[in-house]
Amino acid sequence: MSDDILIKVEGVSKKFCRNLSRSIKYGIQDVVRDSIGLGSKSEELRKGEFWAVDDAFFELKKGESLGIVGPNGAGKTTILKMLNGIFMPDKGRIEINGRVGALIEIGAGFHPMLSGRENIYVNGAILGMSKSEIDKKFDSIVDFADIGDFLDSPVKFYSSGMFVRLGFAIAIHCEPDILLVDEILAVGDSAFRSKCYQKMNEIKSKNKVAIILVSHNLLAVERFCNKGIFLHNGIIKSQGEIHKAIQDYQKIINQLLEEQKAISGVVPGMPYCTKEAEITNVKYLDKDGKEKREFAYGDKLGIRVEYHTNHNILNPIFQISLCNIEGVHISTFGTHLDSIQIESMQRDGAVECWIDSLPLLLNKYYVTVAIYDKTHNITFDYWNGSVSNKYFQVLPNQVSAKMAEFTAICHFKPRWKVNGKDIYVE
Repeated sequence: MSDDILIKVEGVSKKFCRNLSRSIKYGIQDVVRDSIGLGSKSEELRKGEFWAVDDAFFELKKGESLGIVGPNGAGKTTILKMLNGIFMPDKGRIEINGRVGALIEIGAGFHPMLSGRENIYVNGAILGMSKSEIDKKFDSIVDFADIGDFLDSPVKFYSSGMFVRLGFAIAIHCEPDILLVDEILAVGDSAFRSKCYQKMNEIKSKNKVAIILVSHNLLAVERFCNKGIFLHNGIIKSQGEIHKAIQDYQKIINQLLEEQKAISGVVPGMPYCTKEAEITNVKYLDKDGKEKREFAYGDKLGIRVEYHTNHNILNPIFQISLCNIEGVHISTFGTHLDSIQIESMQRDGAVECWIDSLPLLLNKYYVTVAIYDKTHNITFDYWNGSVSNKYFQVLPNQVSAKMAEFTAICHFKPRWKVNGKDIYVE
């Protein structure tokens, strides 16, 4: 294996059994077979077994960052645990060239009755650090974890966020060649997550550390990683450039939603609609009123909702909710919220909502649109941009690229005063 390649995975598969008693039985059989030289039946599926990961191939070089995305149960954490030596593959081969630091499970490697101080030494030793090395880095670990007076308390009293703080601080200070990070970072607060990503960026660029990140936060994965793997039902469906892996993941999710809609007639989470008025199209418009999908921070954005009805509907309500690609609700606009009254709807028509200066930063966004009766109790129709795969994108510019360091969603243009004097910025 080349010195630049830190991880090489070749045809790796891992199976599990859905039934606990049968799993124990198979385990005993495999131990017995191994002890008498017959070998376990690791390459065959037995009753109740399934492949959690099936025939995975990939490699990772120094300084590269790999994001693994996919729905729950796809096999993402199983891959990390095989790379960390917690699980052994049933088929294939894994080559690791360097020290591994892992943050996969909350509290993994911690003794609940020992204090945070004592666990720094225990967990540090598990990660391959000597006592003298831990002594030298102890103050830096404590400073990064920032758990205050709880350092000398038993860790069984720690919150999940404090576990993450201490665990990440130790893992990052073991000076790994390879860092494995699971969805666990989502437990920490936003300030600490930002601190972690900044530290990972630092060691990736300066120390040429290879990092594998598993997360459902697609924005974080897309910003941080340069390579990607889309995993579904244990199989790598797509790998290569991170944007492509995420796009392929979103296509599958949208297909599943469409299939559910075809079977049940509704999309999960979609309200019951009377269809007395129907949304025929939703468009994102630029300042000239032309349909557009790419914008920059500060641009003018219009959202045009086209509808059709065979009824004379009085005083309808139009409501638009803005979300980012992860489904985080950012804001809601409504004719009823702004005291806008539409006298009636007849035949075909359109309603437009305009944002004069877009405060959104680098990411992909979509809207959901609903038309209600005047009481807001009856839903005529509902449209979801994520289901229709209709997003708009805010591209990087000087403001959004700078603010991305803080993992912010929006940036507003404030008005400043210095010593009572207004300061205006063009």
